Amino acid sequence: MDERQALIAFGALSQETRLRLLRLLVVAGPDGIAAGSLAEQVEVSPSNVSFHLKELERSGLVTARRDARSIVYSAEYDALSGLIRFLMEDCCSGRPEICAPALAAPCCRPGEGTRQ
Repeated sequence: MDERQALIAFGALSQETRLRLLRLLVVAGPDGIAAGSLAEQVEVSPSNVSFHLKELERSGLVTARRDARSIVYSAEYDALSGLIRFLMEDCCSGRPEICAPALAAPCCRPGEGTRQ
């Protein structure tokens, strides 16, 4: 990921509803969530959620696919990993042991819920 792509991604995430949507999609896994269900979960109108999902899609952080009459959105895990790598690539002025705890922390802990 280059700096321009990172700026677009961070710009998309700098809005509360979009950040909440992306976190829900990350939790949902590769199967994703239909737009209507996302709107209900974040308690915003379908048109509002559609606007925010399009911005996340434009940033490359989510993808959309049609499933019958629904649009299902999924987190784009490669893009999220790229954003994290972008932040960590020059980690700690050549002292990787400082960043090691952050990199070693498992992202998926079975049985744990999401932080709200």
